Amino acid sequence: MADTELRTDPAAPDFSGWSCPLPLRDHPRVVMGHGGGGAMSAELVENLFAPAFGGPALAGLGDSAVLELGGARLAFSTDSYVVRPLFFPGGCIGDLAVNGTVNDLAMSGARAAYLSCGFILEEGVELALVDRIARALGAAARTAGVEVATGDTKVVEAGHGDGVYLNTAGIGLVPAGVDIRPQRARPGDVVIVSGPIGLHGVAILSVREGLEFGVEVRSDCAALGGLVEAMLGATRDLHVLRDPTRGGLAAALNEIAAAAGVGVGLSERAVPVPDPVANACAVLGLDPMYIANEGKLVAFVPRAEADAVLAAMRAHPLGAEAVAIGECVEDHPGMVVARTGFGGTRVVDLPMGEQLPRIC
Repeated sequence: MADTELRTDPAAPDFSGWSCPLPLRDHPRVVMGHGGGGAMSAELVENLFAPAFGGPALAGLGDSAVLELGGARLAFSTDSYVVRPLFFPGGCIGDLAVNGTVNDLAMSGARAAYLSCGFILEEGVELALVDRIARALGAAARTAGVEVATGDTKVVEAGHGDGVYLNTAGIGLVPAGVDIRPQRARPGDVVIVSGPIGLHGVAILSVREGLEFGVEVRSDCAALGGLVEAMLGATRDLHVLRDPTRGGLAAALNEIAAAAGVGVGLSERAVPVPDPVANACAVLGLDPMYIANEGKLVAFVPRAEADAVLAAMRAHPLGAEAVAIGECVEDHPGMVVARTGFGGTRVVDLPMGEQLPRIC
């Protein structure tokens, strides 16, 4: 059997009639869960922001919008970063701001070209700290092959911020013949993840809470543009790419399943969870599927192209541990179902809020 030929259990239960009561979400005020990348974030966007803004460009709700402008296809994305602490094993808020925006553009197949950068500084923060962050941001931009072309600085009163917040926006060109978006997921697509999950969230947690897991856990923060180019070199017919940041792999898969109206079947044992992440989650009662990543992607690839795409990914440093974890199915549309190591199945829901707030 080819290593991309994963099949879900044909005897899996019928989920079409399932329903699940949800906790009360009629909040009159913003709560932390609204920023967690899960169900509450989705409701905020779909029921408040999208109706207020309108417009077809926003309707796709991808990691970046793909726009036609002057005969070119541009990907455009923006993101804000409020991570705490500002420095963590494997990176800092500056690296995160560049890589996060570059990755959002890459998930449309675009090569990032230019970034904007806004610094929101709290009165009293040391300029030496701001300098360290700015230098890290500049170095990350050069590594990613992108230029910071414009920016802004604002200062808020002491006690009204958390040292440094960042906002970055980016633009890049989408190559001809590339159409990557969540709505293109099709039954039969192989689901591939580019490497071990959960490292960023656990790295943040370890330094924030002073926890020891027996080994230093480093964030996987990295720019994925080169990896995506390698994948496109194998085939232009990539259906979906997503970087599983807030809400982790579970949120990314649920969003794709809902957007395309398909089901996703996973082999839970195939999902690459490194030992430090598994140990930390076991101690803290967390699920690795919901832990944030900042240097991984999940891809939906036609079965005929999957082996070639996997080979291209494994030949790149950021995809050396890529693995097929499941497939897109006609059954249970809009739902993600995992086959457990014990032979049973479980529904992998969209998270309500966020297990670990302030991780990006």
